Amino acid sequence: MKATVGSLLAVASVACAVPSLDAPACSAGKGTVTYNKAMPDPKDFPPTQVDVCYDDTSIHLIFTALEETNFFYNDTLSTNDPIWEYEVMEAFIYRGTNDPQSYLEFEVSPNNVTFQAWIYNPSKVRAAGAPWDTSYLTDPLTDGLTAETTLDRAAGTWVSSATVPLGLFNVDAGEAKGTAWRMNFFRTVESNSTFPNQLLGAWSPTNASNFHMTPFFGNVNFV
Repeated sequence: MKATVGSLLAVASVACAVPSLDAPACSAGKGTVTYNKAMPDPKDFPPTQVDVCYDDTSIHLIFTALEETNFFYNDTLSTNDPIWEYEVMEAFIYRGTNDPQSYLEFEVSPNNVTFQAWIYNPSKVRAAGAPWDTSYLTDPLTDGLTAETTLDRAAGTWVSSATVPLGLFNVDAGEAKGTAWRMNFFRTVESNSTFPNQLLGAWSPTNASNFHMTPFFGNVNFV
């Protein structure tokens, strides 16, 4: 949920080219995105990968953080607490092809705590003075929104595998093939010595220190 005071001054009219991904059914493989540049200034960023596929009932995401040195989290935080103030990997997900005003935000931390909420962002860039609201999913495990995280401190990696129900987006069982989506994927890098300052990375980088800019969401097609 990263956004700085300066980024809130962004205007709603944003024109940008965005990346695309074809994601197959999980039985056929995965679609993969990688990124290694920070945002908004494109300096070096630890390599990050997200694998995407779907089955009859869910979207499956595998987040892989490489060159991780900090594994920085707050172990006093729990579900839907502000884990984004520390290190997380994130997915913003919308079914459709336009720049959305509302979308699902999903985050997972190195200790497998999750944040999941519907975001209402009618300015599409979290503009100053514009409406903004968050509607939390308070029982994610019952909903079928799950995560499993493995840390390998020696190798400098953490991997989180997440399941997001298609029903959240009104996609009936077995009907995901052929649907079109807008998504973006993010990672924050931080340590005890740099807190609260974060290095930000994204699949489709925005032009401000603000993840909530939907014209930058990439295109994802379920093939």
